[in-house]
Amino acid sequence: MSPLKITTRDAATGPVLEISGGLDYDNAPRLQQLIATVALRPGQRLVLDLGGMEFCDSSGISSLIAAHNHARAARADIALAAVPASTLRTLRIVGLDQIFAIYSDSDAVPPAGNGGGG
Repeated sequence: MSPLKITTRDAATGPVLEISGGLDYDNAPRLQQLIATVALRPGQRLVLDLGGMEFCDSSGISSLIAAHNHARAARADIALAAVPASTLRTLRIVGLDQIFAIYSDSDAVPPAGNGGGG
């Protein structure tokens, strides 16, 4: 498994975090710490692009929930993009696909307030 790499970029809709490698017990706190520093304005959408993510355990899922809570506290939206099949299956099993808008890739994410998952 590759080490966790997080790249942050700005998009018209808000910040995008591209996550690659393993999101597990050892690395999840790093993502949570970074998310806590991401400045969000009301109406923006935080996008977590998971296209390069190789592995996600329960700690990684907890990091995604922390990101959701951070976005909601800022009165912003959150979306997941390019979710690997194994992680998407887990999100569906535990019902988190009902709280996250999920898109095929980060370019498909519309501005906040323009619909659900795609």
